Amino acid sequence: MVQFASPSRSHSPSGASSDNEPRRTKKSKSKDGSNKKKRASADDQEGTATTANGTSSNRTNAERRSSMSKPARDFRDQPEPTPKKKKRKTSTASAAVPEPSTAPTPEDAGETSTRSPSPVIDFDGLSRPSLGTRERLDESPEQKELRMEKMKGAVRTLLECVGEDPDREGLLATPERYAKAMLFLTKGYQENVRDIVNGAIFQEGHNEMVIVKDIEVFSMCEHHLVPFTGKMHIGYIPSNAVIGISKLPRIAELFARRLQIQERLTKDVAHAIMEVLKPQGVAVVMESSHLCMVMRGVEKTTSSTITSCVLGCFESKEKTRNEFLSLIGVNRR
Repeated sequence: MVQFASPSRSHSPSGASSDNEPRRTKKSKSKDGSNKKKRASADDQEGTATTANGTSSNRTNAERRSSMSKPARDFRDQPEPTPKKKKRKTSTASAAVPEPSTAPTPEDAGETSTRSPSPVIDFDGLSRPSLGTRERLDESPEQKELRMEKMKGAVRTLLECVGEDPDREGLLATPERYAKAMLFLTKGYQENVRDIVNGAIFQEGHNEMVIVKDIEVFSMCEHHLVPFTGKMHIGYIPSNAVIGISKLPRIAELFARRLQIQERLTKDVAHAIMEVLKPQGVAVVMESSHLCMVMRGVEKTTSSTITSCVLGCFESKEKTRNEFLSLIGVNRR
């Protein structure tokens, strides 16, 4: 009986495979284990590993906080940065009146320099002087008489042009009376701001609002040479120094006694007080009726015009401005 020897393991391919299977499984297991560790570490680092149920894997609180602190991908999701508060500069007077010791004189200034740095008050105290202002102020008695005669002749010419007889009894003295009246109504051109204030500024340490209201104002419209009348309200908040309260109506009178428009009159008074007193702020409100639109033109007898000028803290602080308007009665209307 012939017996066939079983093939050796070394020569049998099946045997070789059976011997090597355990080794392969160990290697595969080790490989699988290392792959799982790599995946787990990658998932832990990225924080995106999920379980079979679809729930997110556990991540530490530190990782959550750090991920939330990262900027959003869409720039529209990023919060807008909070704007930085800008420091406001305290408002001061537009220009200071030069000291008498350093102020230039008309002789030193010559013909080229006729204005000071101040927008309202000139170096000699006059307010917005024109070429004829100083001529009228410095004229001799002979020149004053000649000026009066020229004005009387001009008025007589006007009477003749409107069809009147300047030689009739009622009009004989009209040219002279009208000339004197015009010189009085425009006397503000020759008045000096420093002379009006006359040093009536006192250091009282007062920093609350001061108001002088219902100041009667009469001025001449420069467009038609007819009057406009009304009331002016002046308020200011001192910087320790106060001015005599009678000086405020006098300053208003100075600028009203000239050919004016209401807008410029309101602004001139406010700027003059700001320059003379150097307060924290100035507010001026004027309400008037213009005969140029009452007696002629649209002929609206019940209309009134209100103008205002606010400087300093009255301009920058709404509450301060509203307090002033409430005290003078504008907000109650």
